[in-house]
Amino acid sequence: MKLKAVLFDMDGTLLDTAPDFIAICQAMRTERGLAPINDQHIRDEISGGARAMVAVTFSMDPQSPGFEELRLEFLERYVKGCAIHSKLFDGMAELLEDIERSKLIWGVVTNKPLRFAEPIMEQLGLAQRSALLICPDHVKNSKPDPEPLILACKMLDLDPASVLFVGDDLRDIESGRDAGTRTAAVTYGYIHPDDNARNWGADVVVDHPLELRKVLDSALCSC
Repeated sequence: MKLKAVLFDMDGTLLDTAPDFIAICQAMRTERGLAPINDQHIRDEISGGARAMVAVTFSMDPQSPGFEELRLEFLERYVKGCAIHSKLFDGMAELLEDIERSKLIWGVVTNKPLRFAEPIMEQLGLAQRSALLICPDHVKNSKPDPEPLILACKMLDLDPASVLFVGDDLRDIESGRDAGTRTAAVTYGYIHPDDNARNWGADVVVDHPLELRKVLDSALCSC
């Protein structure tokens, strides 16, 4: 079936949001009189969410006293600073332009709550270009459940087989596969050092956004 839409995960796939996460974590340490840690340690834990990032930032077990207060502080800081340093990954702007020139639909399906995802899309000028933004707020079950992608396909009135879902986490690939979409795993995202995107069973694996051009060209010609 000919490709009609491309859906992206947000963090680590469409957008490099790590700089804002890192800035917040390092600021929290500095304000407590602690020296900065290696930025990469924080980046490696982004896929695990706020809990994982706070845990590595303070070398702290999530069950430890005071951890929940740190997590909530992190989230409150992120509400105010979620789109200061975040940007499209290198090559993604060109890819989106290619998608739009090809008259394909594109959108975002993320596990990022709407209160963070929506302002980021708006501040980066992507909200008006994206056909949809699906967040956990819109479904009962987040990825790896297929529900978010099933909802996206329903809203776009498209057969899942005509949709490509691109993500940087096993949860993305499982969600897309179970929803019936085609899947592309990207290795440039926030993948834990112990993980390997080539083991997720995606239809295709790419190392750079512009490599998706060939994938799209092939899919547009298929029937």
